[in-house]
Amino acid sequence: MITGPVLETHHDFRLVPAALTLWLGVLAGLLWNSWFAFVFGLAAVLTAGMLLRRWRATRPRWFAGAGALLVSGLVLAGPLHVRLLDARHDPLNALAARGATATLRVTVAERPKPIRTAGYADQQAGVRSVAVSGTIVSASVNGRRVASTGRVVLLAPAGQWGGVLPGQEVTANGRLAPPRDGDLTIAVVYVRGPPVQPGSVPWWQRTAESMREALRHACSVLSADAAGLLPGLVVGDTSGLSSQVDREFTEAGLTHLTAVSGSNLAVVAGAVLLLLRLLRAGPRLSASVAGCALVGFVVLAGSEPSVLRAGAMGAVALLALALGRQRSVLPALAAAVIVLVALEPAMAVSFGFALSVLATAGLVLLAPRWVEAMTRRGVPLGVAEGLAIPLAAFLVTAPVIAGMAGQVSVVSIAANVLAAPVVAPATVLGVLTAVLAVVWPGAAELTARLAGPEAEWLILVARHASRVPGAVLPWPSGWMGGFLALVVLTVLVLALRLPRLRVGFALVLVAILLFVVPVRVIAPGWPPRGWAVVACDVGQGDALVLATADQDRAVLIDAGPEPGPADECLHRLGVHKIPLVILSHLHADHIGGLDSVFDGRSVGALAVGPGRMPGWAWRQVASVAAQHDVPLLELELGRRLEFPGLSLEVIGPRYVSARQDDDVDGTGINNTSVVLRAATPAGRVLLTGDVELQAQGDLLASGADLHAEVIKVPHHGSRASLPQFLAAPNARLALISVGAGNTYGHPAKSTVDSLASDGALVARTDTDGDTAVIAENGEPAMVRRGK
Repeated sequence: MITGPVLETHHDFRLVPAALTLWLGVLAGLLWNSWFAFVFGLAAVLTAGMLLRRWRATRPRWFAGAGALLVSGLVLAGPLHVRLLDARHDPLNALAARGATATLRVTVAERPKPIRTAGYADQQAGVRSVAVSGTIVSASVNGRRVASTGRVVLLAPAGQWGGVLPGQEVTANGRLAPPRDGDLTIAVVYVRGPPVQPGSVPWWQRTAESMREALRHACSVLSADAAGLLPGLVVGDTSGLSSQVDREFTEAGLTHLTAVSGSNLAVVAGAVLLLLRLLRAGPRLSASVAGCALVGFVVLAGSEPSVLRAGAMGAVALLALALGRQRSVLPALAAAVIVLVALEPAMAVSFGFALSVLATAGLVLLAPRWVEAMTRRGVPLGVAEGLAIPLAAFLVTAPVIAGMAGQVSVVSIAANVLAAPVVAPATVLGVLTAVLAVVWPGAAELTARLAGPEAEWLILVARHASRVPGAVLPWPSGWMGGFLALVVLTVLVLALRLPRLRVGFALVLVAILLFVVPVRVIAPGWPPRGWAVVACDVGQGDALVLATADQDRAVLIDAGPEPGPADECLHRLGVHKIPLVILSHLHADHIGGLDSVFDGRSVGALAVGPGRMPGWAWRQVASVAAQHDVPLLELELGRRLEFPGLSLEVIGPRYVSARQDDDVDGTGINNTSVVLRAATPAGRVLLTGDVELQAQGDLLASGADLHAEVIKVPHHGSRASLPQFLAAPNARLALISVGAGNTYGHPAKSTVDSLASDGALVARTDTDGDTAVIAENGEPAMVRRGK
């Protein structure tokens, strides 16, 4: 927060040209060609030389700025250009292009970053691998030593590599692959085995890891979502953050809260300064103690390059707090950019670095002016700061976030305004919890509980913000998407500043409010009146909702691959009571979102078929049932289930293999899917789970009545379907639940063509979004929500 009055409106921009030249030169060199850095540097040197000659007598105040530009140009055209060339021509680059297998001795640079994946088949959702950034100490390919000291990224199993720490040397064996463009990384290494010959860990890293572990343990007294969020707010530890909360924070524009940034350090240092101010400590003592707190926080957060970057930005904010002079902050920020990019050129293409710099600049240049303008108009200081700070941060970081996420959150400003009051208390309480957890666990649990309501509030804000219709708009990703967002933002700012354009902008805004908002928000047209069945868009998985005669009550068949999407679908339908959740079988893409289905809803019971494999999935389902105190039932063949306006009959599976544990490709488990025939106001619906050839043949041979107006196509429309089985229902409508861009080839063209040739109208959730079946003039009809 901005403390005290706004003292100055003039800023010292003398170092800004040097910082921008160095940053943009390295950025161009990494994204396009290393010679761009040389050209930028040479242009800076020539420009600085001309300015030094002209300004020696006329503008002595700007002489230092021209000198800094000269130094930046020399560094850019010299050492940095050479470093970029070396990285581009490293010997491992050519070997990575050929997919060679290498043995690397690497010094770990950062904590392992978890890579979350959605569940599918018998693969459990969650973190199965981690990305570990490191610097090569030695390398060999086929026993031949390779002269390389570049940086690599190891993609390795989470269980074996999740515990390595920065500063530790490890040996890795794996296959090389080319790195992504625009980075100093010379290769990506796909590692299969554990780290070999792990070296010692620096004592400060061991201490920091023990504090982080103690923090996670102390937070376990909170709810699962809050316990995963609080370490992320404090030290950027998102290992316990659920995929649902992670997605909601991204869509609400709050994802910056779970990454260590300059604001984290500014909050901690600001709290220390406030305490020292109450104790009437002098400015030098206050700055010294706050600086020590900042160093301690950097060590706690991991002392990684990203954290050091945040430390530098936090030091700039600390300088503003300690000196109370805005004029000194901008030169400090520019100097920090120059030093960081010169020492670590890869930061020039880091979205996190851009966010830190721009957010700090926005708080220095824009927020104080806006606070002063609002207070002059009678707005209370606290309210003015609460509005100006998140608005300034959003405005200057919006282009970067748009390019980074490939989407624009239109609710970001409101969400950040609502979140702002609790971020600082949660951060301070979280740091106290981390410190106390090592020496006094009981007190740490108390401070964690005090931070719990703040974490729950942030989760509540993110959840409701992400549920606003049209909350997220698609946008081009990457740096070009960021540049496009910058152009749009610039046009909007100019439109607001120029009187003539301001009128046009106001007319456009009125048109949006009159036509777009009523269509997208006030009356979104979903769910359609009288819906009977909805196939939810949950990605590569299944979740179908069957309506009952009660308005807010429905039966759910499967829950999708991960927490969140099925919950959102039920929320859109207004379903608050679920008398029965049926899991067709225990593959991850059908049970992964089960826990989130209980969020804000009453569930009567869980029901499964005869299959009990894979074992981890059965244990997970049993655990969820026990946690929410609902009965777990088995649906036997011939069982009939009656609800007001809905009836279900179990007609499969007819055969269950006794050797599911030997199932290699998941076919055996798929064939244990519960097959249901539902009677709804829109007609009969055949719900087939993921049954494949054998189970489909068993159903055909049994003589079971498969006739239905609607069929849920088996196994996401895979090619493992018998044409006779698809034709047997003589269905008018076919629902395919499938994820966009999946790598399994679903749905197969042959399956879609077979359905169409049988006269069925086919709907796919990957292209149509949520799809509802309604009764129209006594016949079933489809309504697509759209993506």
